[in-house]
Amino acid sequence: MSGTLFGVGLGPGDPELVTVKAARIIGAADVVAYHSARHGRSIARRIAEPYLRPGQIEEHLVYPVTTGTTEHPGGYAGAMEDFYREAAERIAAHLDAGHDVALLAEGDPLFYSSYMHMHTRLTARFNAVIVPGVTSVSAASAAIATPLVTGDEVLSVLPGTLPVRELARRIADADAAVVMKLGRTYPQVREALSMAGRLDGALYVERASTDAQ
Repeated sequence: MSGTLFGVGLGPGDPELVTVKAARIIGAADVVAYHSARHGRSIARRIAEPYLRPGQIEEHLVYPVTTGTTEHPGGYAGAMEDFYREAAERIAAHLDAGHDVALLAEGDPLFYSSYMHMHTRLTARFNAVIVPGVTSVSAASAAIATPLVTGDEVLSVLPGTLPVRELARRIADADAAVVMKLGRTYPQVREALSMAGRLDGALYVERASTDAQ
């Protein structure tokens, strides 16, 4: 009998914001899998560490690239496609052996998460259970003690990787907007906020809920 794939949301970074259910599943899983960049330090594993137990198998899934620069013949997209395929095969081997796998996801597994790349590749063959987590959006709102939306307002969640003019248009049209995936796009996001006339009212939060907030 095949094992079950658990997509486990860890919340925004504070281990105390891991749900009771997520903690239970992490501790019970035969295999715990998590992603990291090439430096090897996994934020997901750090969050989950209090809930791991001795004897668990750990699958460390290391991204080959984190930006668009790569010598892969298929470019960045090709490198990532190969990575996700190989990672899915590693997880599938455990599931085929009857082992339950907890695949850790920062925030929520189905909200801008790398978990989804595994979900789409594995759920045709294996049973999957999603354990939702607190998103960074909620944690950021809590950090500044400011409501995201009230009444009939509409919240727009936008990736900072959108072209500047498109991002500015969407921000200008929004009742309230959250811009994610800043990182290297921070200057472009500031430009978009300025173009939309929303820069002065913008609030910036990084690493919400962690000691480095």
